[in-house]
Amino acid sequence: MSEPTPKQSNPNQTSTGQPYSPDLGLVLKAMGKRSFCTLATVSPANRPHAAGVVYVMVDNTLYVNTERTSRKARNIAANPHVGVVIPVPRVPFAPPSTVQFQAKSEILANDHPDIVALLETGLVKSISSHGELGNPDGCFLRINPNGKLLTYGLGMSIRQFARDPLNAGGSVELR
Repeated sequence: MSEPTPKQSNPNQTSTGQPYSPDLGLVLKAMGKRSFCTLATVSPANRPHAAGVVYVMVDNTLYVNTERTSRKARNIAANPHVGVVIPVPRVPFAPPSTVQFQAKSEILANDHPDIVALLETGLVKSISSHGELGNPDGCFLRINPNGKLLTYGLGMSIRQFARDPLNAGGSVELR
């Protein structure tokens, strides 16, 4: 007689077996309150590259200031598809919750009309007020999520997260 197979964990279900879907507003609020993420790109030779970057979120779009000659900008020029992971610290003694998504990115010059409008409103001041705009090689990355935001632990109580980390994954559609 064979042993029963253990129940497989489904990363999109809670311990009650119900799919876990955090509130979209909560996810967007967490993203907007943060300013650091990991941006993953791929080179023309299919070599992955991940870099920590500082961002500003305007509406549902992330903006990053960088140089056109940076590896991330060169990779995006060749392949605009990127991955993003935003850590969301909750308690000092535990790993952070996260929001992650795939996105399409584009490179915008410092004098692009959309960037000028954001500069005039002050919405990108935190990533453009340290001399970046005077850099002739400077540019902005506009990162637009592709619809689905994946989460880990976000929207769960700390107790639930600690007791059931294998089922802390969730997803929500960006409208």
